[in-house]
This record gives sequence, structure tokens and C-alpha cells, in this order.
Amino acid sequence: MASPHMLLLCLLVLAVTEGWGRQVAIPGCHLHPFNVTVRSDRQGTCQGSHVAQACVGHCESSAFPSRYSVLVASGYRHNVTSVSQCCTISGLKKVKVQLQCGGDRREELEIFTARACQCDMCRLSRY
Repeated sequence: MASPHMLLLCLLVLAVTEGWGRQVAIPGCHLHPFNVTVRSDRQGTCQGSHVAQACVGHCESSAFPSRYSVLVASGYRHNVTSVSQCCTISGLKKVKVQLQCGGDRREELEIFTARACQCDMCRLSRY
């Protein structure tokens, strides 16, 4: 029979190596790259691609029973108070995308990409 120390070591090695195959989710709100295809018009006369940045992640939220004073002030309709934040873009930057047109013709177009992210007040329409 294997010693308890050996069993613990085997379980630890198994737990560490098991996680290597999966991408670990990063907590918080952070930049995340994604591919964008840009077209100059609906027909796609000129087009190009670029890696832009988005903000993804999780921010803190909570809900708790409202205080008595809030209940009274709301006519007993506001019985839960919630506080939440959303992962939002806190800074933008313009980047230039090279568009390939027919033949040797090229055009350049500017698009926005996220420069920085933060947890902030949730809004339906921010931009």
C-alpha cells in the first residue's frame, strides 16, 4: 500500500497537470483580442482585417433586503436593494486598418478599439 505522502503527491500532480489543458478564466475585467473584418461598402469593394480589443470579464454585484427606512420611503415596494457594476471600456484608441481593394489599390480606414477596461456603473447605452 502506498504511503499517505505518496498519495497526496500523486493527487497534487494530477490536479496541476489536469488544469494545463484548459484555458483558465481570468477574474476581473480585462482586454480581450478579437478579429474584425472591415469592408468599405456592402459589396466588399475594399476589405481588410485587424485584431481589435474588447472588454470582457466579471465585476462585483450584490443584492440584499432593503433597510426599513427604504421600505417606508418606497411605500413597501422597494424590498430588495441591488448594487452592480459591469465590465466597460474606460479608454478608446483609434487604429488604422489597411484595406485591400481590387488590383494594387489600397485604402486606409480608422476604427476604434479598447485601450483600457474597468468595472463601472452598468448602463444600457454607453457610447
